Amino acid sequence: MTTTADRRRRSRFSEWLLQGAEDDRYSPHPGPMVKTGHSPHQRSWWQVMCLTGVDYFSTLGYQPGIAALAAGVLSPLATLVLVALTLLGALPVYRRVAGESPHGGGSLAMFTDILGHWTGKLFILVLLGFAATDFVITMTLSAADGAAHIVENPYVPHVLTDHAILITLVLLALLAAIFLKGFAEAIGVAVVLVGLYLALNVVVAIVGLWQVFTAGHLVVDWTHAMTAQHGSVFAMIGVSLLVFPKLALGLSGFETGVAVMPQIRSAPGESEADPVTRIAGTRMLLTTAAVIMSVFLLITSFITVVLIPEKEFDTGGQANGRALAYLAHRYLGDGFGTVYDVSTIAILWFAGASAMAGLLNLVPRYLPRYGMAPEWARTTRPLVLVFAVISFGITWYFKADVDAQGGAYATGVLVLITSAAVAVTLSAARKRQRAKVIGFGLVSAVFVYTTILNIFERPEGVQLASLFILAIIVVSLVSRARRAFELRAIEVTFDDKAAFLIDKIAAHGTIRIVTHDLEELRRPEEYADKEAAQRLESHIPAKEPILFLEVVVKDASEFSTDLHVTAVELDCYKILSVEAAAIPNSIAAILLAIRDRTGLIPHVYFEWTEGNPLANLLKFLFVGEGEVAPVTREILRRAVPALADRPHIHVDS
Repeated sequence: MTTTADRRRRSRFSEWLLQGAEDDRYSPHPGPMVKTGHSPHQRSWWQVMCLTGVDYFSTLGYQPGIAALAAGVLSPLATLVLVALTLLGALPVYRRVAGESPHGGGSLAMFTDILGHWTGKLFILVLLGFAATDFVITMTLSAADGAAHIVENPYVPHVLTDHAILITLVLLALLAAIFLKGFAEAIGVAVVLVGLYLALNVVVAIVGLWQVFTAGHLVVDWTHAMTAQHGSVFAMIGVSLLVFPKLALGLSGFETGVAVMPQIRSAPGESEADPVTRIAGTRMLLTTAAVIMSVFLLITSFITVVLIPEKEFDTGGQANGRALAYLAHRYLGDGFGTVYDVSTIAILWFAGASAMAGLLNLVPRYLPRYGMAPEWARTTRPLVLVFAVISFGITWYFKADVDAQGGAYATGVLVLITSAAVAVTLSAARKRQRAKVIGFGLVSAVFVYTTILNIFERPEGVQLASLFILAIIVVSLVSRARRAFELRAIEVTFDDKAAFLIDKIAAHGTIRIVTHDLEELRRPEEYADKEAAQRLESHIPAKEPILFLEVVVKDASEFSTDLHVTAVELDCYKILSVEAAAIPNSIAAILLAIRDRTGLIPHVYFEWTEGNPLANLLKFLFVGEGEVAPVTREILRRAVPALADRPHIHVDS
């Protein structure tokens, strides 16, 4: 038996869990959907760079080891290819993305402008699947690498050595707990972590280079090993070109770099429509981060492959997933090494926080807007729990193995960068910028090749992404069907003429609205026939004025839209017209807006829709038309429980 106290406790818990459900447009976390009131103090670009840097720079924790496993002694050459692609490919692409998506939407936002209707929506859902793969694997891989740094530290009790999975799960649980409580001052924490982490890596890099060049035989041994394994310089270059896609994790920071754009301070009085200072700051952020990362990647790939025995990179080896930490302990002592471990663990853990923030901005930005998410997807805490459970499952599946998750991570990163390259190529083509079309087209081709090669060599990445895509599409379509009978209007407004006509007809004491399907052209005789039929069938007195209402479906794949009602006069006929995503939902919203404006309950008149009812229902779900009269009535019934306050529905025979 459920007591009143139990119900009260459950109610308080539900209220806490669903806090913010009334606001489906914004997120309290840093990113493209951040609520202005939650971020009153924007920062300089270099400070915001640290927020994306916790994701981007943290890959130094595992990138050199993955490079050594993938390319062996050719790791520095393969990394050089990666750096060239970073500076000459990804960087120019995302500098343009920053200019065309100044509110942090990134390549997904660009595609929403390029592609329309259901084709565009399904394409965005597919990209969301890859984005979810990228961000979720960022959390699990970073936590797994943090766990590797913990268990390999000499001061940590040996009893924890065989519990990397448990430690990873604890780190992920702590991450979820932080977001359940609230996530504030992210940028300030990121600045401290990134500053400390880069400083420690500078020390390790300098010491590593010193060790390499003071022991000249090490470089000689390395060059001999390359010659022995690959023969000629051309063979080395060829192998490097083939294996560099496995190093794609080093490209992970660009999408998040664009996502944090709204956090960059704009110039006073600068227009949000064209935030020139913010765009310039983002481009500086992307360029600086790419240059810093490129320098570190080249140096660390060189010193790790020269100084660390090959067997230590393998699974179970002391350098597996922690090559730079291995060097820190070996050449700077366990004290410094422990400080390095703590710094690495902190930034890896915070990289998961950056990824979680990205997910919490990405899902509310698109799915609720398309009607393709349950009601609770507007809120932070339920989403945190969902992503936490998913990350727990992925950690268990991959057994907290950093190397095993590298393919899935690289797939997510490469697909997003490829989509960005294609998006800017299409943008340049639309603007007839021929030289840029050729340049971005070549970059797109390289990324397409890299992505396909990575998928063939490491299919687990696309397999995992496919699961995300399938789950997103299934949940989205089910949610769309369940939410089909909601009022979808964000706001209903009337132009001056429409408002005048509504007020004028309200002065007669009764508001009568006749719905009309607009054909290609408005002809007076059509309205005359429609009026005569409705007055006869619905017994509308001849002296009672009527308004016609026409809803034109512009893009049925949209869900929530603003409705701007305009007025047209054709001979003696008064017509209200609006463009919308669905006819019944829009009619219901306009009727309620008229009721609220005039204080009168309007009457609306329909004709029955011909055809199979099931076919008409499917037509409503996907085209926004179909069985208009009963669907409008059902929408109003759900929106207005009190019958006396509900607009009157009339349907002729």
